[in-house]
Amino acid sequence: MDDAKQEIAATAARLVVEEGLEYGPAKRRALRDLGLPARTALPNNDEIEAEVRDYIRLYCADTQPKELHALRVLALEWMEHMAEFRPHIGGAVWHGTATRLSDIYIQLFCDDPKSAEIALIDHHVDYEPRMVTGFHGEQVEALSLHAASRALGEEVGVHLMVYDLDDLRGALKPDSQHRVPRGNLAALRRLIEKENG
Repeated sequence: MDDAKQEIAATAARLVVEEGLEYGPAKRRALRDLGLPARTALPNNDEIEAEVRDYIRLYCADTQPKELHALRVLALEWMEHMAEFRPHIGGAVWHGTATRLSDIYIQLFCDDPKSAEIALIDHHVDYEPRMVTGFHGEQVEALSLHAASRALGEEVGVHLMVYDLDDLRGALKPDSQHRVPRGNLAALRRLIEKENG
């Protein structure tokens, strides 16, 4: 990685950890904050994630593990609520780089895309439908809500991303680092048990 990319990645990582920005907005803001030209080559998400891990190790090692655990427990609760829709957890909560400022992203794989929304309505859950970028870069409907985390003492953004059942096959292909990009209920339970062990 060249010096400019390295500087952008390090600045973006700080914004991700300290302000809860997603990688894309963090890269763009880092570019602006550093006063670099708009056409400057940006680091990829793997490079940002490596810097996020370094930042957490250096500055948040005493608080981040507890915050991550609290987010995983909250994600597990919502995955159990939505179990009929084959929920999978992804993003920073799954990969272990989440902090108290991170949102939770759960992918639902539904026979009928409206069924998840109907389930929330039936349980009187306040949510906001919106479009977000999916795991293949496409626009996907998300049902976004705020859920209270007792462990953190605050509300956390939870985004239930609605996919077609057929999308499940492609969702489990290893990512660029050869990791499983998301996990189901059983996989998240195992992660939490390992943290507790």
